[in-house]
Amino acid sequence: MTASAQKATGLHRELDSVFLSYFRADEPGGAVLIGTGDRVIYKNGFGVADLGTREPVTTRTLFNLGSISKTFVGFGILKLEEEGLLSLSDPLNRYFNFRHGEVVKDIRLHHLLTHTSGLPDIRKVQEKREFYITAKDAENWAPILETDSLHFQPGTRYKYSNPAFNALALIIEQLTRNKWQEYIRDKIFVPSGMQTSTITDGPHPEAGVSHGYILNGRGEFEELDYGEEPTFAAAGNGGVWSSVEELWAYEQAIRNNVFLAPSMVAQARSVRKPVNWQGGQDPIVGYSWFITRDSGIAVIGHTGSQGGFIGDYCWLPEKNVFYVLLCNIPRPIREIRSRVFDLLSRRNWKLD
Repeated sequence: MTASAQKATGLHRELDSVFLSYFRADEPGGAVLIGTGDRVIYKNGFGVADLGTREPVTTRTLFNLGSISKTFVGFGILKLEEEGLLSLSDPLNRYFNFRHGEVVKDIRLHHLLTHTSGLPDIRKVQEKREFYITAKDAENWAPILETDSLHFQPGTRYKYSNPAFNALALIIEQLTRNKWQEYIRDKIFVPSGMQTSTITDGPHPEAGVSHGYILNGRGEFEELDYGEEPTFAAAGNGGVWSSVEELWAYEQAIRNNVFLAPSMVAQARSVRKPVNWQGGQDPIVGYSWFITRDSGIAVIGHTGSQGGFIGDYCWLPEKNVFYVLLCNIPRPIREIRSRVFDLLSRRNWKLD
């Protein structure tokens, strides 16, 4: 065995040890991929994708991405701007009829993308639990049209908003006169080579995807995805299903400007600070992407959590490293990320 192969084997063994401490072969699990430059240096699957069939998790298993889905919707909006069909400065009330239009008159599309709109989430999810089990984007957005006050003036502060991305998905449909899921497939999935990725449109796919689970108080696994989790069908904020391998293809396509011009990608992945910002600490959000530092390392990414699914998507530009973990059982993704980054740091980020 060559010295480089021995080194790679040692790295794989150490990474396996990290992930095996969180996943068991006979339980719901997860898939992980780590790449540097244009090369995958580690990938593996742990546990089962479906407790009924006992199908094992692989790096091609499709997981619900939760809020990582917002990056696809965000890029869809930027693509429409690139095509000249909208402007990020467009007022929101150009696309929707609000009962109190004067309240939202200063909200622009870029405020939705950066979670700075001030729109309150006034959905009565728990009171209307059965309705929200199957409610799609339009039904989740409809209550927001009754808004009579904002949390704050648009652009002055940050408050994470799921309905904002239901609205953005619906704007894509208005302008393309087609389902937004089809637009994302044609403009992002296909050119990126994401051949099996899909997006919720009502029920999640009946076959070919993993199921999400939680551990109940009796120590038993319960399925928690479509049909059990309210708002799971609201796809604009969390409806994309993909694998770690296809998210690697997505990241490669982003950085190689396969579906969007370099200037647009740069806007999406740079912190956007509104001119009227009053939020104290500086913002950390681009156009749907979060730009942060973890243990002193710059991270561009997004996490996602929905039902029994949880995921972590990270691009480390200073280290030329990509890391993604997708799980169909809640696991401490921040803790796992920290352990992985610590391991790679001890190797001085030399992954060759």
